[in-house]
Amino acid sequence: CFNEEYQDFNAGKEWTQAETDLVVSYVKNPTCSGLTLLGGEPFQNVQGLLPVVQAVRAAVPAKKIWAYSGYEIDDILDDELRSTLLHKIDILVDGRFIEELKDPALRFRGSSNQRIIDVKKTLETGEVVLAME
Repeated sequence: CFNEEYQDFNAGKEWTQAETDLVVSYVKNPTCSGLTLLGGEPFQNVQGLLPVVQAVRAAVPAKKIWAYSGYEIDDILDDELRSTLLHKIDILVDGRFIEELKDPALRFRGSSNQRIIDVKKTLETGEVVLAME
């Protein structure tokens, strides 16, 4: 993504229930408005993220869960595993960042090709419903 040489998939330590509990405690804080999943690519780590998202959803069901993805929503829906994660979130910012379409005036996205999608309404209607322009 921002620096491929810096990313080492063998680095770090194993995620445990303690880390999930810590994330849940942060999101439970009244000053926290929700959870955002982003970079790397959340939809390439579905099995790791699902338990975290489910724990957050169970603990604070009213708080929004956002995800940023280089995939477009149709590509996510076409993959059974990725679709499972999509069904657990509220807002998806989809599409790859494109430098030529970069616009600092955009809210919550970096380039004009990216969309801010209301996942629940999109799944209900079968048509992409934007959450905001």
